[in-house]
Amino acid sequence: MGIFSRSDAVAENTPVSPDLAALTGDYTVDPSHTTLGFVARHAMVTNVKGQFREFTGSLHLDGSDPSRSTASLDIVMDSIDTGSADRDGHLKSADFFRTDEFPTMTFRSTRIEAAGGDDYRVTGDLSLLGVTRQVTIDLEFQGAAKDPFGNERVGFEGRGEILRSDWGVTWNAALETGGVLVSDRIKLRFDISAVKSA
Repeated sequence: MGIFSRSDAVAENTPVSPDLAALTGDYTVDPSHTTLGFVARHAMVTNVKGQFREFTGSLHLDGSDPSRSTASLDIVMDSIDTGSADRDGHLKSADFFRTDEFPTMTFRSTRIEAAGGDDYRVTGDLSLLGVTRQVTIDLEFQGAAKDPFGNERVGFEGRGEILRSDWGVTWNAALETGGVLVSDRIKLRFDISAVKSA
């Protein structure tokens, strides 16, 4: 899946967070404490929020050299949840995600850069409906902690935007008052908790 940036350019030789520099290692994304969400404009007047409930993910963090870090996600498309069973069924259909034919959406990072302070820019390949396109996401390091069970955790918050039409998801309906039912632009929102591998 993806990650975005707060500025158009990342400064060269940007210092990394000393907190993150001490956390080099391999991590597994914890689905029970992670949200992979999205927001779409509906009927030109409101936002509809949703998320994917089933996914797996892994991170390799190189705190001293973020460019050597990697991230990957595999998302089960049938796990989409917008709070409406009818809407979720429509999203799984041939009008949108064709989940019977394309059950998984994947993200594989291709470049990670420090953007100053606790901010990072992650660029990678997002594959959906047999189409792969590059996305970039702003990711903010939220901190690290050892939980009561002895797990070493790291947290990140990410956000970005994509056009669903770039992946061939073009279904829509015209409104009598002008405009369309579903926005092409989709906002992505991530809250990620990952556990360090033993």
